[in-house]
Formats: sequence, C-alpha cells, structure tokens
Amino acid sequence: MTSGIHGARGGGADAIPLADDEDRAALRKLARDVAERDIAPHAPRWDETEEFAEESLAALRKAELFTVTVGEEYGGMGMGDLEAAIVLEELARVDVSSAILCQLVFNGPPRAIEHLGNEDLRQRWLPQAAAGELFCIGITEPDAGSAATAMRAHLVPDGDGWRLEAYKNYVTGGHKAVACLVWCRFPGGETGTGKGIGAVVVDLSKPGVSVAGTHRKMGLRGCTEAELAFDGVRIDPADVLVAGDPADNSGLKTLLAHINHERCGNAAMCLGAAQGALEYAMAYMHERSSGRTPLKDLQGLQWKVADMGVALEGARLLLQRALVLAGRGGTPPPLESAMAKIACNLTAKQVCDEALQLLGGYGYSREYPVERAYRDVRGLCIGAGTVEIQRNFVGTALLAGRTPAGPAWKKVPS
Repeated sequence: MTSGIHGARGGGADAIPLADDEDRAALRKLARDVAERDIAPHAPRWDETEEFAEESLAALRKAELFTVTVGEEYGGMGMGDLEAAIVLEELARVDVSSAILCQLVFNGPPRAIEHLGNEDLRQRWLPQAAAGELFCIGITEPDAGSAATAMRAHLVPDGDGWRLEAYKNYVTGGHKAVACLVWCRFPGGETGTGKGIGAVVVDLSKPGVSVAGTHRKMGLRGCTEAELAFDGVRIDPADVLVAGDPADNSGLKTLLAHINHERCGNAAMCLGAAQGALEYAMAYMHERSSGRTPLKDLQGLQWKVADMGVALEGARLLLQRALVLAGRGGTPPPLESAMAKIACNLTAKQVCDEALQLLGGYGYSREYPVERAYRDVRGLCIGAGTVEIQRNFVGTALLAGRTPAGPAWKKVPS
C-alpha cells in the first residue's frame, strides 16, 4: 500500500472537523503531492486538445487513490465521504477533470453498488473500482435532463430477464468506462412519471452497447462526455441495482437520495478549483506591482481577497456539516447536501471570477490556469443537479417545515 494512505480511516465525527487528524492529513498530503507532481504539468494540454487525461488516470491508480471509498473486503480502504472530499478538493486545485475521475468511483456507481446492490454485483465490480477502472452513470437523455421522469430508457421482458433500450447523453467518461449504471423504466411503469424507474448495471463490453459520439465542451475538457446507445442489451436479474416498481416511484426516490454523495463530491471539487484560483491570484499579487506599489499592498485588492477567503470558508463549513452528518458509511442528508452544493457552486463562480480579475489581462489568457478553473466550475454548477434545482428543493423543504441540523432554526407551520 502506498505510504501515507494506509490506515487513514476517518469516519463520522461529533462536530465539524476544523482541522485534519493525522490520517486525514496524510491522505491530503498524498493527494496534493500526486496533483502537483503528476497532474498539474499535463492539465493545460488536456484542456487545449480535449484529450482524455490518461496520465492522470495512471497516476491515480499508482497512488491507489481509487481505493479510498471502496470497502476493505473488496480491496479498498473503506473510508467515507469526508475523506473522499479531501482527495477531490486537492485534485481539483490543479485540475477538475482529473478529480472527476475519482468522483466517478468515490460517489458514482461503485458507491451505489456497495450500498444498494446485491453481493454478486459487489463481488463483480467493486474490486475493479478499487483497481482504478472507471464507471459511468447514464441518467440524462436528449429530452430528459433535470426532469428525469421524462426518460425514455426502458426494459423489455426477455425470458427470465430483460432487454435494455436506451440512449443516454452526457455520460461522463462513458467511452472509457467498464460499466454504466443506467437509470431506466421497468415494464409497466407509467411514461412521464417516476413510476417504475429503477437502475441496472451494464457491462459496456456487452453486445448492443455503442459509443454514439462525444461532446466538445467549454470546460472540463480532460474528462469527455459521451453518448451511449443501448440497443437490446441483455439484462439479467443479477444486474439490477434498484428495481423499479410500476405502482410507485420508490425506486426513483432511492436513486435520487443516493445522488447526495455526488452532490457533496461536486461541491468539494468546486472548493478545490476556487482554492487553487485564489492561491494563484495571491501569488501573482506578491510578484506584480502597479507603478511602485505591489498589488498586495493595494487596499481595494486586499478587500477582494478577504471577501474571497470568507466566502470559501463559509461554503467549506456547509459542506463539512453535510459530510459529518453522513457518518461512517451513511449518505449525506438531502437538505444539508443541497445547501452545500448551492454555496460551493456559487462561491466557486465568484472566487474564480475575482481571481481572473486580479490577474487582469493575464487572467483572461489560456496561458494561466485561472481561466481554466473559471470554465471548469461553470460546468459543475450544472452537474449533479443544477443550482436552480437545489434552490427549488431547499425552498420547498424549508417552507414545509424541514430544517437543517443545528439549534438555530425554529419550526414554521407546514
């Protein structure tokens, strides 16, 4: 096992951890070393050419960072959301695309398989996740984005199993993954509703699976979005992660609740990208002068840095609250996760924008990493549930009398 990661098994805590313990500090150092040594030098090229981050994938495998959240019985370290967030934040400081490679394992299909799947699924797929094989998730379709209930993907009965008919859009890393968690409607489910929606795990080497195309993007260009077609792909009962009940939307509710892991990972990557942009801008302010006055001594710019730092730390505390409430092996609560994602998404946009402004014309140049961070966080504000969807949920929840953890909130009539 790579030195520094072994034994770093954090878990739930009784309070928000304002500092890393020894094991988490070792994990952070390992992730930061890998990011700065093996990822940062290549990130500009991946962005410029839209080349998949193969060197990053190799470095993450070598450092055994994909093992963080996979259970020990399947070859992983069995750590939780808090440790996953540490790694994602450190990687995103230099390249969000590389962080997403870990996000796909930490908070994507492997986490869902471990929590919701049968033992056959766990034994088949989790050792591969720990070894650094990529997984993808198929939810979005050309006519079904945030409105998942509009999906057309469906299963057709075939003997003791089914055939999958689906076309999934914006499948992150779908052209490089070994398996895809496909959300689809089970037979009898009512089209246009949540009834019958469940999920199956599809081996992407099966007949009937094809990569229909990839997308050219504004940011996150080192981690390609693919379009996957599933034409009559055989699905056996052992491939079912969550069965869709045609009488209700219970399967969809289970799947949506599990996305809270992904939302928190998304928020952690936003913090990392913004932290990296702020640090770069501060280093620039130490080097540059306006006339004879160093930029760091200009009060107006100092106020910008102060506001950026305060916003970052506030968003980080919201995220850490959600992560701590998840505990060891649990799922981050929905209200706190949504609040954290809103705060981290919007803070990252603000901080990256101001960091770019502090660099002036250089900030707008692709020769410097700040503008790449600016473009990358913009995509994170869409993924894992848009900011607007999170606001809808938070507003509705608060007005219904639900309150976040803590003593400050007084119940209002529902």
